Amino acid sequence: MPDKVILKVIAGKLKGNEYVFDERTTCLIGRAHDCNPRLPDDEAHRVISRHHCLVDINPPQLRIRDLGSLNGTYVNGEKIGQRERSKTPKEVDRSESPEYDLKDSDEIKLGKTILKVVIHKAVYCSSCEKEILFEELEDSIIAEDLYRCSDCRKNVLTELYVPQPNKEIKCSNCGRDVTDEIGQARQGDYVCKDCRSDPIKIAQSLVEQEGPLIKGYSIIKELGKGGMGAVYLAVNNKTHESVALKMMLAEVAVNEHSRNMFLREVKFTSYLKHPNVVQLLDYGNTGGTFYFTLEYCDGGSVDKLMATRGGKLSVQEATTVILQALEGLHYAHTVDIPDVELQDGSVIAVKGVVHRDIKPSNLFLSGSNNTVKIADFGLGKAFDAAGMSGYTRTGLAAGTPVFMPRQQVINFKYARPEIDVWSMMATFYYLLTGRFPRDFPKGKDPWWVVLQTQAVSIRKRDASIPDKLAQVIDESLIDQPSIKYKSAAQVKSLIEEVI
Repeated sequence: MPDKVILKVIAGKLKGNEYVFDERTTCLIGRAHDCNPRLPDDEAHRVISRHHCLVDINPPQLRIRDLGSLNGTYVNGEKIGQRERSKTPKEVDRSESPEYDLKDSDEIKLGKTILKVVIHKAVYCSSCEKEILFEELEDSIIAEDLYRCSDCRKNVLTELYVPQPNKEIKCSNCGRDVTDEIGQARQGDYVCKDCRSDPIKIAQSLVEQEGPLIKGYSIIKELGKGGMGAVYLAVNNKTHESVALKMMLAEVAVNEHSRNMFLREVKFTSYLKHPNVVQLLDYGNTGGTFYFTLEYCDGGSVDKLMATRGGKLSVQEATTVILQALEGLHYAHTVDIPDVELQDGSVIAVKGVVHRDIKPSNLFLSGSNNTVKIADFGLGKAFDAAGMSGYTRTGLAAGTPVFMPRQQVINFKYARPEIDVWSMMATFYYLLTGRFPRDFPKGKDPWWVVLQTQAVSIRKRDASIPDKLAQVIDESLIDQPSIKYKSAAQVKSLIEEVI
């Protein structure tokens, strides 16, 4: 029984409706057709904006932010955000709508509609710590907030249960007490903030410890470091082969549900074997740390190549990069993947893997011919979808969706090939101009920008871009009401026709 968040409508026209979220996601609340929950678009609900507020959900935690609504969003009767009547939504500064963390029984009010927050947390046996299924919950209660699974209850005559004090929670890497840091919202393995800020120590322990995956490597240097971990150049001590050692460090406690969810996605990536895709060699996890050995690309990332070229690439060089990347993308979207295990334990075959995070820093160059390879196939977004990145769509440090189509903002789990096609063409736009397709004014809510604005025509950024190529790029970046081009092969063919 995974942690669950329920938004229950207790007042208004939709009274009685419930919206259940048991995975990492976001939801927009408002009158627009793409909202969920969607409130009626009628005269009685005109006080509610089309995109009224954003709820960032990482069960059992959630937080809310007003999106510059005209009449405000209220939590427990207190207004948490509203734009001035003299301003348009586009003019609202993000700092005017701070985030608000929600808890069980909180009430969200928009006009006459009230939604009550209901949080169901996973329950574990007080004796063996095994998760207790929902259908067993009532029989498992032995005291307030204490439960015992059916297996442990069988031994009740020979082993009397003595309630234990709350256990001290320790960092799975350094072992220090992190009870105050982690809180009680989510249980599982946890890497403390100090360890996450200095991942080289974790990397060194991974290559030095006894283990079947990455023992026998030496770390040479750091290749990159970000919010989810770090990547290092490592060398096999026996074969002298170079690999990239990637670590992803969870921002929250990692339970079995989130761990298994992420590792299922990683398994998909392990099937990808193509000249234009970085190959995943091996992977594993320990505590709240996930580690991977990957094909090493000695030419570095394309965003670093741009820096050496003064901030953008020539039409010829950018086109060469994108055509190869589209070749790898088409392969990934159409490859047959056997033996995919679903959450219910059934096994099926599927076709294709969607990346969901195409951008210049995920395109790499390798070898004397500078072969272009797509990296991080699905890993970053799968990590996020499993809830291990914490909150990613709220907070001033949250990522900016500069290479993301609006379909991904509306639906966090949207994973169709066309979102990668859109992001790849947004990357092409950036390689040619050094600018993002949409304008993201400083201080403005980037998620609102994606929802409400369209890409700027590329020739307005740079009039020297050939007209026919510019037309292909502009049409590829249409995402309202839907993304125009659905396949990488289709866009690749269109580019080849005009160059």
